[in-house]
Amino acid sequence: MESSKEKVILVGVETDDNTKQFDYSMQELKKLTETAQGEVVFCLTQKRQKIDRQTVIGKGKLEELINFSDAYEADLVIFNHELTPRQNQLIGEALGIRVIDRVQLILDIFALRARSREGKLQVELAQLNYLLPRLIGQGKHLSRLGGGIGTRGPGETKLESDRRHIRNKLTAIRRELKEVAAHRERSRQKRQNADVFQIGLIGYTNAGKSTIINLLTAAKTYSEDQLFATLDPLTKKWQLPNGMVVTITDTVGFIQDLPTQLIEAFHSTLEESREMDLLLHVVDASAENRLQHEQTVTKLITELDLGKIPVLTIYNKSDLLQTDEFVPTLFPNVLISAKNSQDKEKLINRIREKMMELLVPYEFEVSADQGHELSALKRQTILFSEEFLEDQNSYLVRGFAKKESKWVRRNEE
Repeated sequence: MESSKEKVILVGVETDDNTKQFDYSMQELKKLTETAQGEVVFCLTQKRQKIDRQTVIGKGKLEELINFSDAYEADLVIFNHELTPRQNQLIGEALGIRVIDRVQLILDIFALRARSREGKLQVELAQLNYLLPRLIGQGKHLSRLGGGIGTRGPGETKLESDRRHIRNKLTAIRRELKEVAAHRERSRQKRQNADVFQIGLIGYTNAGKSTIINLLTAAKTYSEDQLFATLDPLTKKWQLPNGMVVTITDTVGFIQDLPTQLIEAFHSTLEESREMDLLLHVVDASAENRLQHEQTVTKLITELDLGKIPVLTIYNKSDLLQTDEFVPTLFPNVLISAKNSQDKEKLINRIREKMMELLVPYEFEVSADQGHELSALKRQTILFSEEFLEDQNSYLVRGFAKKESKWVRRNEE
């Protein structure tokens, strides 16, 4: 119901450092708030050389904010900047309502989206780390308002308890996450040992990664026009038209100024991407700030030590482009609409071409009575041709396989 949504005022300060991205960043904050099920009733912006050290906005603007929050009966104020514990306390006391920042909002959406045990633990770890130095003054707002945006996840009682309890909780979560990471590592090793080609999907949030994984694998993952629709990594088997089976992993969407707490908390999740043979970087071709999205993801690829993995850029949402004059900036690439079934073949062919560049060619004979070997070749490699040689009673097979695979070793024998 519309009426149950929290009324939110957004606050942003345009400084000399952020002029270029300011408008888009405020639009993104609005969308993040809506994703967190809040209703934006007013946006307050101010131009300053730099933000005020105590209250982010100047004294005059703070008075305006107090008046606007009364006039709009706002439940919550969200700042488009990371607030220090002191700033949060001073602004909160002046307004008399809850105040959170962009980081806390993103953490809240992650809490809302987490489905798996690991996802929930990762979010709780990030939230507790973020909230630990900000405990002063949190209690009274939380108990008075009974939760809401910025309070999902650990919950009120945990935040009101003492720091030692939270530190103990953090230690317990880290221990449990280590066990989960070890299990994930075992699964990953299993896939590597099986000569499986691994593909990872990465990209800015809401670029259409889940729609693409659904298009290719019929995985039925949660796929909506929302920020951070996917949180937990999902690995699915995908069989190419020639029979080769690969794995395809969907990851959490990146965002401008992704909170460092989240990069740290989701380390094991994103580590999954390090073992990939190919990354598919999905870009919303219709996004007005497309170049910024590309730069954000490219920068994070470097930071997460994924720079050595080959990348194919998928420019998605071609159906939303206003003109035919689309100019790509990342190469190699393919332009598609995941909503258009005719583009499915185009996408598969482009991925297959890229895979063949990365795989190693092989050519050898397989005895006609080794049917199981032929079917294994079809599953584990791109089998190009199988020619029956009557004199030898065998098949001459040609194709492409992973460099480390037994098929390439056999070819070299």
